[in-house]
Amino acid sequence: MKIEDFIAHLEEEYEDLAPGSLTPGSVFREVFEWNSINALILIAMVKTEYDVTINAEDIATSQTVQDLFRIIESRVQ
Repeated sequence: MKIEDFIAHLEEEYEDLAPGSLTPGSVFREVFEWNSINALILIAMVKTEYDVTINAEDIATSQTVQDLFRIIESRVQ
């Protein structure tokens, strides 16, 4: 599992994100409009792509794309 692949999945999932617009250090809430719908999209994408469950608390405690990736990576089996 590589962060580059995770970023590519995020950029594909959200229409507002141009390819190449995210980096591991990007503060994802500042890159595009963050709301509850986008949180649900992220939760579903992570479950589908990685078979990992994340929740609202995981998202709330994450600031950057790298933070989210670390949580997901720690739960991949």
